[in-house]
Amino acid sequence: MSTIAKINLDEYDQMIRSGVFDGPNQRRIELIYGELRDMSPISEFHEVLVDVLTEWSFETLPEKSAWIRVQNSVGIPELDSAPEPDIGWMARRDYTLQRPRPDDVLLIIEVANSSLRFDRGEKADLYATAGIKDYWIVNIPQRLVEVHRKPRDGRYCEIDSVGSGAVQPLAFPDIELDAETLFARLPVHD
Repeated sequence: MSTIAKINLDEYDQMIRSGVFDGPNQRRIELIYGELRDMSPISEFHEVLVDVLTEWSFETLPEKSAWIRVQNSVGIPELDSAPEPDIGWMARRDYTLQRPRPDDVLLIIEVANSSLRFDRGEKADLYATAGIKDYWIVNIPQRLVEVHRKPRDGRYCEIDSVGSGAVQPLAFPDIELDAETLFARLPVHD
């Protein structure tokens, strides 16, 4: 990838406010390490899993214990980044004037099909560098929930893959997501 210029998070926010990205040919982008990056198109499977995860979040989280954000950004100014995870559980604060920061993140979930390599690689490294403690990848091709924890030196030191059984968020260990149930709505491919 060739980069002509890098921008910081404040410049990105100013571009958004001034309407730079508005218009009929608007593309899905996110700011990663100062670069405007195209986001992968969302498939039907991706959409269904985001819907299921959203419903699970609202049904299982204790009322008003966290904000449930769907495809909204997290601000990481130190890394000139504003990734837009599919699901984010954030501490309950007022984010009117500032995006949630890494210290506000309780859980991030990315649903991945064509973006799997990016979500496992550069995006996982970004989240680890930012100190995000609980990062899950819903791996559509392999029907796994990949749980990334213990960020250290820009990498996650603990990665578990769950295809059957349940995973629990660090911030709410009494809540469970059953991996098999999550993928049950998707057609079986031979």
